[in-house]
Amino acid sequence: MPPHPCEPTSGASSDDPEVQLNDLFSCHAQPLRHYVERYCRDTANAEDIVQETFIRAWRHLPQLRQDDRPIRPWLFHVARNLATDANRAARARPVSAALQAAEAVQSLRDDAALDQVLDRQVLEGALQHLSPAHRRVVVETFYVGGGAGAVADQLGIPSGTARSRLHYALRALRREIPDPDAIAC
Repeated sequence: MPPHPCEPTSGASSDDPEVQLNDLFSCHAQPLRHYVERYCRDTANAEDIVQETFIRAWRHLPQLRQDDRPIRPWLFHVARNLATDANRAARARPVSAALQAAEAVQSLRDDAALDQVLDRQVLEGALQHLSPAHRRVVVETFYVGGGAGAVADQLGIPSGTARSRLHYALRALRREIPDPDAIAC
């Protein structure tokens, strides 16, 4: 069977890892993205998985280039494992803001408690508009506590990805909550 058009034949690739990775990305990123989107609910999570797949490819580039097998199946296998892990993590830690709001409604004693319940409902509604990946970073950062490094370690993602997700999540929350100063929680 002839090699895939994007697969280099032995000795045809550059020795520069950056050039090799750019070649891999330009050839395989689009098909990999389409493949991953079948397993992800949102494009942000799919992009994160594709990015992490290429980071792992970069780390294993010497071994991948020494092997005569095609690289694309390896990329798809890694991406599928990452998507499976992300889906398991999302199911393992559901956001329970709705349950907390319902419990608070039962223990209303004064107007301050009512305001707090309403604030939680507004916040819960805004959180539901976030992707699961962005919601997890917000919850881990503000409700569990910790900096970007700790959150990244907890979620098993690079710290830059955690910071990026937090940035975009907060930007989306600002759009969803009309007056953030009105929220007391």
